[in-house]
Amino acid sequence: MSEYVRKYFILKKHNLQVAWKKAKVRKMCYLFLAPYAILFAMFYIYPVVASIYYSFTYYNILEPPRFIGLQNYISLILQDDIFLVGVKNTLMIAIITGPLGYILSFLFAWLINELPRMVRSVAVVVFYAPSIAGNCYVIFSVFFRGDAYGYVNAALINMGIIDSPILWLINPAYMLPICMVVILWMSLGTGFLSFVAGLQCVDKSQFEAGYMDGIKNRWQELWYITLPNMKPMLMFGAVMSITQAFGVCDVTMALCGYPSTDYAARTIVTHLFDYGFSRFEMGYACAIATILFLMMILCNKAIQSLLRRVGT
Repeated sequence: MSEYVRKYFILKKHNLQVAWKKAKVRKMCYLFLAPYAILFAMFYIYPVVASIYYSFTYYNILEPPRFIGLQNYISLILQDDIFLVGVKNTLMIAIITGPLGYILSFLFAWLINELPRMVRSVAVVVFYAPSIAGNCYVIFSVFFRGDAYGYVNAALINMGIIDSPILWLINPAYMLPICMVVILWMSLGTGFLSFVAGLQCVDKSQFEAGYMDGIKNRWQELWYITLPNMKPMLMFGAVMSITQAFGVCDVTMALCGYPSTDYAARTIVTHLFDYGFSRFEMGYACAIATILFLMMILCNKAIQSLLRRVGT
């Protein structure tokens, strides 16, 4: 075992020396990359590391951080029932709207790609508009108003389905499903646009070669030619889908209030917002952020392992 360890460190040292020599040769390239690397480290890497550190402390902004070990995590998992409700709601949103929005984005992009050029351009704008329209989800608060003037209530009353208005955004039984519908509607955004671009970049000659090699229908064409050529776009769309699904906060707060009735629309990010910006318990909020970060990393790894099998 000691001989194996010695050889391992010798090989590691050799690789470091080779990497250092290559870096010296390409030092001008690293100089050009330095501004971006410095900004990335300052505004991305440092905040993540600082958040992980503060998650092990009691920090309320007014007092210096005090190290308390795993107490924040123990309180979150064993004592904070509202956080567990937020985890359950977030996972439900991620499991339902994430994959469904991802699949629908690709299917709509695939269908739109078959349209004539001018019609395709208009369709892309229509599907992409909700993701760039800001707080456009607020219009759903008009549709699901809790009185007879809400469009949904008015339609159901006119059809004789209900006798009195339903409090859609106050009743815990309806809040989360409505939010999922709105989130799904808004998820046809960046991932959809990347899929459209990826479909446009597939070499058309590969389809001709595929039909000569035995491909018989459009589904085989999709599986054996289109998807393997779109792996970078599929990965980008998956990352965006995961980020959007786990980062839900604005939609639930705008539609269902803050806090929502019986915390029925509580999510992890809403819980983080509560402790970070309302109570200023930054150590506890950082623990929430760290758990959310780990959940997103694990889901991202799982999605990557699934996408590697596409077309193989």
